[in-house]
Amino acid sequence: MTKFLLSLHVIAAIVAIGPVTVATGMFPRAARAALAAPGDPHALAVVLTLRRICRVYGALGVAVPVLGVATALSMGVLGDTWLSVSLALTAAAALVLVFAVLPVQEEVLAGLGADAPERITGRLRAFGTTAGVFNLLWATVTVLMIVRPGSTTGA
Repeated sequence: MTKFLLSLHVIAAIVAIGPVTVATGMFPRAARAALAAPGDPHALAVVLTLRRICRVYGALGVAVPVLGVATALSMGVLGDTWLSVSLALTAAAALVLVFAVLPVQEEVLAGLGADAPERITGRLRAFGTTAGVFNLLWATVTVLMIVRPGSTTGA
């Protein structure tokens, strides 16, 4: 059962978290392109698609920690420090997504049709940092999952 749960956990992480991290990182550049070409339906479609990926796959990403906890229970490592840190970083990433990434994406999309390119450009600059923090949190969780301090696998 442990191998099955671990497999589902890894698949969920790849399928759900991977697209969100990529879309979050691509969003500022795509939004700047849409800002530079107001009325270009392709540029706007790219921005809308990236936002949708973040929303949909972010919601699907809830399966990752749920399956991770189930896997940890079956492995008997739920109390291990590396797992607690990973769960805390996962929660931090979720908070960044919900309270920093998605609201700014909505604000930028609303501003693409308005006459406030300076304000949107400033938000996009700051958003780049937010996207970097979001992606760094997930990269750290990934490293912890692979290295697992105290593991007996010899890694």
